[in-house]
Amino acid sequence: MGPVARRQLAGALATISALIATAAAPVAGAAEPPAAAPPAASTPAAAVAAAAPVVTRHSGVFGGRRITYDAIVEETLLRNAKGVPAASLSSFTYLERGAKPNPSKPVLFAFNGGPGSASIWLHLGFLGPRRVDFPDAVNPPTAAPFALADNVHSLLDVADLVFIDPVGTGFSRLLPGGQPQEFFGVTQDANAVADFIRQWLTLHGRWNSPKFLAGESYGTIRAIALAGALSGGVFPPNGSLGAINLNGIVILGPAFGAGGARLEGNDRGSISDLPTMAATAWYHGRLGAKDQPVEAVIDAARAFANDEYLKALNAGYLLDPAERQRVAEKLGSLTGLPASAWLDANLRLGMSTFQTLLLREQGKQVGAYDSRYLLPAKATGNDPVIDDPAMGQYTPGFVAAFNHYLSSELKVAYSDRYVPIAWTDVNFKWDYGSGPGVSLPRNDATTLATAMRRNPELRVFVGVGYYDLVTTLGAAEHALAHSAIARERLSLKGYASGHMPYLGEDTATALAADLRAFVQSAVRPAAAK
Repeated sequence: MGPVARRQLAGALATISALIATAAAPVAGAAEPPAAAPPAASTPAAAVAAAAPVVTRHSGVFGGRRITYDAIVEETLLRNAKGVPAASLSSFTYLERGAKPNPSKPVLFAFNGGPGSASIWLHLGFLGPRRVDFPDAVNPPTAAPFALADNVHSLLDVADLVFIDPVGTGFSRLLPGGQPQEFFGVTQDANAVADFIRQWLTLHGRWNSPKFLAGESYGTIRAIALAGALSGGVFPPNGSLGAINLNGIVILGPAFGAGGARLEGNDRGSISDLPTMAATAWYHGRLGAKDQPVEAVIDAARAFANDEYLKALNAGYLLDPAERQRVAEKLGSLTGLPASAWLDANLRLGMSTFQTLLLREQGKQVGAYDSRYLLPAKATGNDPVIDDPAMGQYTPGFVAAFNHYLSSELKVAYSDRYVPIAWTDVNFKWDYGSGPGVSLPRNDATTLATAMRRNPELRVFVGVGYYDLVTTLGAAEHALAHSAIARERLSLKGYASGHMPYLGEDTATALAADLRAFVQSAVRPAAAK
């Protein structure tokens, strides 16, 4: 029997298999028979069926409590307006198992960003029950072998976990009946993930569980759009009542907008960048002795940026030369760069130039996604990801360890490649609302404010890395400050890490404690029977 035939047979039994598996899952890492490969391109669209879930049982200690849990790798079919399967979405679910299942336990749906990224980073970096083990987070091994370890930071003690790989990422694929424009856009993607969540809640009997989203990077925009897609409404793109309200949204590496940061005459980016530049300079010893905490350095840079620096930028070419010199010298003292560099750049240096200049005399360049990471200064190669000192060094460990985890512990035997990030096929085709590939200025925090107004119980947690040069602390503060968000239900916290603010044991420990408290505080006690 070929893989397509096996899928069709498996699909007919998928729901039954899932129910049986949750009641009598294998123990000690045993698995159901591996799921068949994703469908061949020749499969008729109407004949596509989901593969049976792969279920394994494990245990670990999370939040000081030993938990037995099922790991479930599932495929969910997403149908288009004609009812034809248009895409298959793969997910990874971790459900606590006890003598009596608890259907009221919170469920946290997690995803990364890109757009075009799978959930591998949150899955194996912070939230999942297993994680890639870097002895030194800032100087990770960059070639195999890599290690896996139990993840004491996983939130499995306070919430069941579901990791979502959007269409075009991980094992999730377009099917013969689907088209890219049905999924590769802010609205389309949110509707697809909302469809998945509704199906998941039904399959697992969890409609009455408290519900949380955790999104990283572009996952910020996805989580905000998803809150709207789940609640629904009269007007397009909804057109029907969803009435699924969330208890909480967790945003890490916040990207509240896309485009517009460096438009001519728009100095907002320069002002927002300064605190992160100062933090990076402090970390690398460019500001002298570290006789004050990094938070104090950030506060000083923020105060200067929002006052004297803002006034100087607003003056433009009319700024008095003596004042221009004074401001350049102050910028130099805050960032560890010579005043001449700021003068040459008309007081608007930019992050890419800062990356290059900060440690140039040492022949090194700092990372964009995490400025703690270093590589020799570029002689050749300008890929924004694989040549970045951070992404280029930590991604190999994630990808190798995750593929090993799939086969050795989750017992997944798909023949397809697991796609960590799809740039050409997904990211470059993304529709932010103005057509594929067009990115215009936006502030999605205003849409978040609308979601919080509609749902008075919705709480939001935002975690930012001090050393993230891509989605900076200043940019997050500005976006939130310019939206009518209910401040009493918003938490914004900074961590001594980068774009993935959980890289590093100290920051992961702090972030995990903050998120445990957030989830627990956002759940209203159940009504008495």
